[in-house]
Amino acid sequence: MNIYIRSAACIAPTTNIGAADLPPLAKPAGNRLACIEPNYEELIDAKTLRRMSRIIRMGVAAAKSCLVEAGLPMPDAIVTGTGYGCVEDTVVFLRNMITRKEEALQPATFIQSTHNTVGAQIALILQCSGYNNTFVHRGFSFENAVLDAILLLREGEATTVLAGGLDELTDTNYAILSRFGLYRHALAGEGAAFFLFANEPGPGDFAKLEGMTTFYRPETPEDARREMQGFLKDMAVDPGSIDLVIGEEIFPEIPTQPYKTQCGEYPTSTAYALWLASRLIKAGVHRRILVYNDYLGVHHAAFLLAAAS
Repeated sequence: MNIYIRSAACIAPTTNIGAADLPPLAKPAGNRLACIEPNYEELIDAKTLRRMSRIIRMGVAAAKSCLVEAGLPMPDAIVTGTGYGCVEDTVVFLRNMITRKEEALQPATFIQSTHNTVGAQIALILQCSGYNNTFVHRGFSFENAVLDAILLLREGEATTVLAGGLDELTDTNYAILSRFGLYRHALAGEGAAFFLFANEPGPGDFAKLEGMTTFYRPETPEDARREMQGFLKDMAVDPGSIDLVIGEEIFPEIPTQPYKTQCGEYPTSTAYALWLASRLIKAGVHRRILVYNDYLGVHHAAFLLAAAS
């Protein structure tokens, strides 16, 4: 497949990575990991910034950082994936509905509560009138965004695609999801990561994406392992050539590094893992990395990355 990652940027609880090591263990506040946010005024106009909620700031800043790192002012297309959407704005809108008894509601609050708000804001700021799409598919939201980017590149509809995954953690959705038992055995997390994908290699590429796969609700760990073995076999890749698995252990013979101690659990956490893998490959720490995510035992996804040259 060989789609090239021209650049990558991430806002997460831990975003500092050395030349030879994975990031240090993040320090949770209770059972939650909150993002380390940048100085947004360096990336976003102050007037525009005041009208943005936190998740919009995170997404726009990560997207702009990605383009700055690539030295590209404008992508051909923008694709985003989010499981929760703009939670903070949604809560504000719903509270206004209750307190104002569904009367005299502010349209701007509703507009900013929709899931495609981040992708739209990125396009407005960049003045990008090209293809723009948002995927809201629970644990496959980011994966489907990447798949869409691949199809755009392969079909010749674009030569560069800005694609990312993002989700925010607020007091409201933390309380609700905790009641469902989501964080009983996991840290609650959040983050925003964007990538510039290209169909041709270029100087300074972070890595190349050799392949990806998703599968739904395997009955046993052995079923999941067979799915992954089939994925590698279809690409004629020897598991022995993989230096590291980032995520859940799937092949006991390959060194495995969990990543959710760094970013926590959320639907698009695979975007953080892909950012981490691409940075490690660019730094020359590893030549080939398999990212494997098991989201709640239901949504399983894998990305195979290798050095671009």
